[in-house]
Amino acid sequence: MIMRLRKIFPFFLLGLMTISFWSCKDDEDTLPEVAPNSNEAVNRWIKEVMDQVYYWLEDMKTPIAETSDPEDYFESLLFRPTDRFSVIFPDYEELINSLNGITLEAGYEFILFRESQNSDNVIAEITYVKKNSPASSAGLKRGDIIRTINGQQMTVNNFREVIGAISSQHTITYLRFNETSQAFENQGQLELNTIQLAENPNFLDTIYTINNQKIGYVVYHFFAPGPGNNSTAYDQETDAIFAKFKAEGINHLIVDFRYNGGGFVSSAVNLASLIAPGVGSTDIFSKTKYNSFLSGFDDFKNVRTPFRAKTQNLGNILTGNRVYILTSSRTASASELIINGLRPYMNVFLIGDVTTGKNVGSIPFDDEDNPENPYGILPIVTQSFNSQDQSDYSNGFTPNITAKEIDERLRPFGDINELLLRTAIAQITGNPPSGKFQKLDRQDLGSTLDRKVRAGTMIEKFEMK
Repeated sequence: MIMRLRKIFPFFLLGLMTISFWSCKDDEDTLPEVAPNSNEAVNRWIKEVMDQVYYWLEDMKTPIAETSDPEDYFESLLFRPTDRFSVIFPDYEELINSLNGITLEAGYEFILFRESQNSDNVIAEITYVKKNSPASSAGLKRGDIIRTINGQQMTVNNFREVIGAISSQHTITYLRFNETSQAFENQGQLELNTIQLAENPNFLDTIYTINNQKIGYVVYHFFAPGPGNNSTAYDQETDAIFAKFKAEGINHLIVDFRYNGGGFVSSAVNLASLIAPGVGSTDIFSKTKYNSFLSGFDDFKNVRTPFRAKTQNLGNILTGNRVYILTSSRTASASELIINGLRPYMNVFLIGDVTTGKNVGSIPFDDEDNPENPYGILPIVTQSFNSQDQSDYSNGFTPNITAKEIDERLRPFGDINELLLRTAIAQITGNPPSGKFQKLDRQDLGSTLDRKVRAGTMIEKFEMK
């Protein structure tokens, strides 16, 4: 049997990694030829990839007919329900752009709720607005309430279809809370265009001095080194933020991952290397395990990812060797990798909700040999462990203090009265907040973040020698 070596993709997802891909040429030669744009061609490629990289190789299911729709064919192979995360995408290029934070959008995200316990109407509360976006230019703010999209009232039965309209030009009607009157007021109708937007994951950073405690606060929404291939602009900006924190002599750090569903592991390593006390290139951040086939090759045995030596590393300035991380049910993958990777080195104190629980990762594959196959697949390929071989968070990390932001109306990021931030500040200072805050009884029905390709991903670079 002749093994043919060909390169598939330069990134790995849990870690996105560069790997070499083996195919069995003899087996290919025995199959009848099919049209390159046919389901058969796509499905043969899917099976070829899965037979070599799928993490649960021994548990992969028998496929359905080769003539089937590729999405159905891919699904038929998966080891459900253990495998919660493998997915297929009809457009590989769109997938890669999205992983880098580049999407066609108006530039705002929201969470959906029932309008009331006795109503089937659904409303959306804006969670954040992106810089340099149409939504930002139009003046939308976190906490604004959207009632209709393109004049259509959302309900529990139609909201999934209705919110699909925001990927193109659309109108909304919305409300805004008036702090003086303490009531939501109608803001009328607003028309929003969409653009190809490159989102910067470094959303907000600031320093608070409260009761003689100097607190650094950073909101980081996903992991990407830069807006495109070979760019490290975002990582450099993160470095600059921590250089400022270090120069200012903060003694507490709050990292806000509540909306961070993952991304490139290279950026997760970069961020972790700024936080863990005094780590360098000889200290292990994470370990990666592959399936029985790949583990037979030296490049996939005992894979370890070290920290980086960073001059901006905070060292031992954090009181109690502790970092505070704000979480939600959408905190996933590379965010959880950081939590797990930091734990052997410091006290990681979680405030928020139970995280997603994704300790496995994928690699994005495209079919380089067949330009008429537009599909990309993200099969689970790895499991991640920390330096102490711990990987026991498939059910998520449970917070030290539970605080769900949906229990109150959303206040601006950085507002010290915002629920998660004020909870962290109270834990640091020992002083409870003095204000009165109305508790809301509402259920999270979903979020635009759930539709992001990057939700639940971890992506790192690895090169076979």
